[in-house]
Amino acid sequence: MKADRFQELASAAGPFASVYFEDTHTTEDAAKVAELTWRAISEKLEELGVSEEVRAHVEHAVTEGPTPVGTSGRAVVANADRVWVDERLVRPPLQTEVRWSDGPYLIPLVEHGSRGRPHLVVRVDHVGADLTVHDRNGAVVHEETVEGDDHPVHKASGAQTPGYGDPEPPVEEQRRRNIAKVAERVTELADEYGTDPVFLIGEVRSRNDLADALVSRTADVAVQVETGSRAEGSDPAQTRAALDEGLAQQRLAEMDEAAERFRAGAGTGLAVEGVAEVTAALRERRVESLIIGDLGDATVLVGDDPSVVAQDSDALSAMGSENERVCRADEALPVAAAVTGADRLVRIDERLSPADGIAGLLRY
Repeated sequence: MKADRFQELASAAGPFASVYFEDTHTTEDAAKVAELTWRAISEKLEELGVSEEVRAHVEHAVTEGPTPVGTSGRAVVANADRVWVDERLVRPPLQTEVRWSDGPYLIPLVEHGSRGRPHLVVRVDHVGADLTVHDRNGAVVHEETVEGDDHPVHKASGAQTPGYGDPEPPVEEQRRRNIAKVAERVTELADEYGTDPVFLIGEVRSRNDLADALVSRTADVAVQVETGSRAEGSDPAQTRAALDEGLAQQRLAEMDEAAERFRAGAGTGLAVEGVAEVTAALRERRVESLIIGDLGDATVLVGDDPSVVAQDSDALSAMGSENERVCRADEALPVAAAVTGADRLVRIDERLSPADGIAGLLRY
């Protein structure tokens, strides 16, 4: 996930309530389950000593949000000023998690958040396409329709009158022209908005033809979605689920890339692991990608601001820090990466087991 989406949040004043829970809506008693879930969250917030102001922010987000469709998870992060995060999770958490801490807890968002990337959704057929650009927060920032020329794009179903030639070549040529027109506009929007990924939705032939017509830089970030079409009446819930699956698959690809780069960089100075090495690289603003494994209950020291993190007091003193707070590593390190300009936060699974559950890919 792009780390810069968290820069403003990471620089905000704490403490923060961070809440992750399942809000699946697939059964008749879903409303009652949601009520019980909120009651448990509310009791936990009170038990942790969360201020009434912050509890009110969280309650409004949890109870007044739109009713989910199907299997769903939810993330809410708030401080006294506002709700900073209120979004769906691509995968619901295994259990409800509620924290009250100096900094926001971001790892479940990195792992299963539904936002964080501008993306382009292309609903295509051989007549044209509907294009929708979403920003990193999921909001629609641009919509348009690309239509091909008004010529037949379907073959005649019966025998043709002799002497007028085979209609198939002009029909196929028109299909190609329409797809080429769509491909050109898709690339223009992808370049303009920096969308990654580009989701292709439609019947198989249309998707394949469009994928083949895209220039390489756009084709490299294109993801074909098996569900949904351009036709009216297509199920938006099924399409949303398919997009979520596409995002999940892309994150798996990110894990593969991060693990491969870490192994290639080990011993070269371009990859480090362990709390001491990673915090040193964060203080020097050298971390390009923070790789987050199982940090458990490990803690780190945080100095005058969130960017100053260390394993011991001597390192903080060397930075001229006059203050020292003990914070959970799984909260402090992703925040430090965001405020020190890291490009990416990558939640890793069993394909890589870095020392202390943390690693970094370095710029130099």
